[in-house]
Amino acid sequence: MFSIRFDMRAPAFGAPTTDLYAAAIDMSAWAEEHGCLAAVLCEHHGSEDGYLPAPLVLAAAIAARTERLVLSLVVILPFYDPVRLAEEMAVLDIISRGRASYVFGIGYRPEEFEHFGLDVKRRGRLADEKLDLLRSLLTGQPTVHDGRRIFVSPPPQTPGGPALMWGGASIAAARRAGRYGLGLLANGTVAGMQEAYESACREHGHEPGAALLPPPDTPTVTFVADDVDAAWNEIGEYLLHDARMYAQWNPGNEVSAGISNAGDVASLRTDFPSHRIISVDEAVEIVRRGGILNLSPLCGGIPPDLAWPYLKRVGEQVLPGAARSNDSSPDGLSDAFTDLMTNQRSSR
Repeated sequence: MFSIRFDMRAPAFGAPTTDLYAAAIDMSAWAEEHGCLAAVLCEHHGSEDGYLPAPLVLAAAIAARTERLVLSLVVILPFYDPVRLAEEMAVLDIISRGRASYVFGIGYRPEEFEHFGLDVKRRGRLADEKLDLLRSLLTGQPTVHDGRRIFVSPPPQTPGGPALMWGGASIAAARRAGRYGLGLLANGTVAGMQEAYESACREHGHEPGAALLPPPDTPTVTFVADDVDAAWNEIGEYLLHDARMYAQWNPGNEVSAGISNAGDVASLRTDFPSHRIISVDEAVEIVRRGGILNLSPLCGGIPPDLAWPYLKRVGEQVLPGAARSNDSSPDGLSDAFTDLMTNQRSSR
C-alpha cells in the first residue's frame, strides 16, 4: 500500500518545472495501475522554489488521466474566495467523478498572507467565515449571503459536495474540525487533540469522524532503493533541500511530522525520521504489516529520469513481494486496497 505526494518544489539545481509537472501526471496514471491509494497535492504560495500554488489545476489534469485514483488536496482556505472555490471544486468533482477530497488548513506563513493582502492574525476568523459559506454553496442549492443570491452551477456530482477534512497540529485545529463535523487529518499530534476533537463533535451535534493523528516521527517522504547507500548519494541533496525548506518555514515546530533540522545529507539520514530511503525488503515488511509507504517521487525537484526507478520499484517489486510473504491471494491484498480507498473517500 502506498500513496504519492506532490508539492512540485523545483529548486534551481533540480529539474525544470515543465518536466516535473508532466512527470507528476504520468506518475499518477502509472500509480493508479499499480495499487496506489491516493495522490496527495499540497499548496503554498510565493516560495522561492516554486511550491505548487494551484492544487486544483494539477488535480484536474491528473483526474483527466486516471479513472480510480483518489485525489486528496490540501487547501489553505483563507486564501480563497469561497464562491469561486466552490465553483472550481464542483467542476473538479464532475471531472473526477467524485474522486477529489479536501483537507483544509488555515495557513501559517506570514509571507503568504502578505502575498494575498490578508491579516495573518485573522486567519482563524477568515477560515470560519469562508467554510460556512463554502459548505452551503456545495450543496447545489441557492444560497443567500450578505443579501446576495449565490448559486453554484453546475453542482458537484457528489451529493452534498466533495468530502472535506480539517488539517493542522493543534487543539484549535481539532476543535474546528469537530465544530463543523469534519474528519481530522492532522499533520502532527499534541496531547489532547483526539479528546478535543471528539468533545467538539458531540458538543455541536456531530458523531466523531475519522481522526488521523500521526506522531512527529512519522516519515513523510519515503524512497525504496536496491542500494540504499547509492540512493542517498544520488538523491540525498534533493531530500535535504525539501527538509531545509520546511524547517525554515516552521522554526521551533516540534509537533508536526516531517520537520527536521538536518544540516547535511548525512545528518538527515541518521538523525531524523522525516525523509527515509529503505531497501526493498524493508518496504515489503512495512506493507506486509499493513503499513502505508508515503512516497514523494519528485521530492525537492528530483529529475524524473532519476525518480521513476524508485517509484516503479514499489509497484513492481514491493507490492508483489508483500503479497507473497503474506501467503495470501492477490484478492486479499486488493480487498485491503479497496477498504483503504473507501476509508479515504468517506473520511476526507
